[in-house]
Amino acid sequence: MNIYSSVLTIQTKENMQLVDVTSLIQKAIIETGIADGLAVVSSRHTTTALFINEHEKRLEHDIKEFFQHLVPVHNKYLHNDIHLRDCPADEPENAHSHIMAMLLSSSEAIPVIDGALAIGQWQSVLFAELDGPRSRTLNVQLIGNTSSTN
Repeated sequence: MNIYSSVLTIQTKENMQLVDVTSLIQKAIIETGIADGLAVVSSRHTTTALFINEHEKRLEHDIKEFFQHLVPVHNKYLHNDIHLRDCPADEPENAHSHIMAMLLSSSEAIPVIDGALAIGQWQSVLFAELDGPRSRTLNVQLIGNTSSTN
């Protein structure tokens, strides 16, 4: 069994954005030669998330609308009382982003079979930026055999 780790960097362009990272993870699998095993992907940020779903523009719009309705940016959040916290003065008011991230997940464990992510035809691994735009990083750890013979 082999274990490989890498860090992927993603530059987001919007405050709230869904980024399909499936091909980036698949590229890491190909580079390591893992044939059968597990890909564990985790975000390194408290205002981002990872999940598996369909990557379709209209659904992306619906997902954003749903979370903005569920956790409105303009609610009164204690975390946004920057003047009462020990933090830099330019700290963003981003309590809503933390709460959205908490409702989702910060990691995914995905089987790798025959050198590919074992996901469905319409499934993609989506990275959710909830407090951007920013430069973000994902940890990718690949665990498995480099050949299909064990």
